[in-house]
Amino acid sequence: MNVLGAPSSKALHRVHCLGAGRAATALEPSSRYGRMFPELSPLEVNEERLVALGQPGAECDGETMAELSQTEAGWPFFGQLIAHDITADRSLVDHGAGEALVNFRAAKLDLECVYAGGPTGSGYLYDYSDAASFLVSGTDVPRNIQGVAIIGDARNDSHFFMNRLHLAFMQAHNTIVARLKASGCAPDMLFAQARQRVMWFYQWVIVNEFLPVLVGKAETETLLVSEGTSALLPEVNIPVEFADAAFRYGHAQIRSSYRLEQGGSSAPLFPDLLGFRPVPASRHLDFATLFDRQGSEPAQRAMRNSEKMAHPMINLPVEITGTMTDKTYGSLAARDLRRGLSTALPSGEDVAKALGLPVLSADDIGAAVSPKGTPLFYYILREAAVLGRGDRLGPVGGRIVADVLISCIRRDPSSFLARDPDWHPGCDDFLNVGNNPGLINLLDLCLEH
Repeated sequence: MNVLGAPSSKALHRVHCLGAGRAATALEPSSRYGRMFPELSPLEVNEERLVALGQPGAECDGETMAELSQTEAGWPFFGQLIAHDITADRSLVDHGAGEALVNFRAAKLDLECVYAGGPTGSGYLYDYSDAASFLVSGTDVPRNIQGVAIIGDARNDSHFFMNRLHLAFMQAHNTIVARLKASGCAPDMLFAQARQRVMWFYQWVIVNEFLPVLVGKAETETLLVSEGTSALLPEVNIPVEFADAAFRYGHAQIRSSYRLEQGGSSAPLFPDLLGFRPVPASRHLDFATLFDRQGSEPAQRAMRNSEKMAHPMINLPVEITGTMTDKTYGSLAARDLRRGLSTALPSGEDVAKALGLPVLSADDIGAAVSPKGTPLFYYILREAAVLGRGDRLGPVGGRIVADVLISCIRRDPSSFLARDPDWHPGCDDFLNVGNNPGLINLLDLCLEH
């Protein structure tokens, strides 16, 4: 649901990370999107047929489907947070494929979408009386008098779950600041030390929880143990094959409705959980409904990963799409397919061949969009359904996603992989996550503040 952007300056305040470890390749991130397969020709496809795939009642409309995966329902939202952290082009859906397309995010998994420019560059996000801490009051993110969220990335207020994730990271940071104060940490080091811990936890979760669930443990470990970064990513930038195809997989995992508390009733995602407005004080979220927590009943599950999307994704509310003259833009599936056309992406078949991976058959793909191949986004979703059995990405989608995310962490000299690759949350007393570190532990920190 990465369809809206918000103005944000590049971080003026960078964290000085502590600790020592293996040196990383320090490269300056590019503000341009790159290409993993520049030698491949764009897929020639009929736009009308392409857009038709994503319309109500067509191939991408899951209507009232109820096929669930084994994936916890919260991981697609965590993936959305990652997308907001490393991609923001703020262009129209029909942007051109020119090399001038700008990414307003650095290719670093450093939670810039939460921290923005830090106390120095984005002081309005922080407590005037305690600059190391976020300004948080009550059970919602800060808002102006018109109800607009005052946060590092407005897209993190697009629906209730993104709002909760964003608030949880703010609260976790504040909790760690309070613990550091109690330990006697120097005031001028509070922000940097707290941010490092939150950022490293976030990166550790990506490597040790998110990617193994999404692409498989073996694929993740293969890329982790390989020295250096992938030859597919010669520059420190985000490739369009990732931003406009592979990492949009999560749109198909979104459910039509969710329980917010264990044993509670379900609420429809739209309109009940739509964002861009104050969250009622009476609305609470138990994160154990999204992520498995020891001692709690299993969390809800995400939709099966395939080309099928829940019907609300095929008929987005105007609060997300804006006023449209072309009603086909009301479908997120159609928007995703258009993005690949606009960025001149190659076919999924050509990418599979370039990677030396098995190529899906015509029977596996089903819908015939072009005699010359399948749009990369659609191909990756079908691959997930056929080869990933709806629970994880297939070889092409998994390789693109894991390659980009691991490279973003490895190439950042302030990351845990670069500074201390053996670090884990359980070894840090200020995180206090116990012997079973995981995202749910960090999210629960917000309850302490």
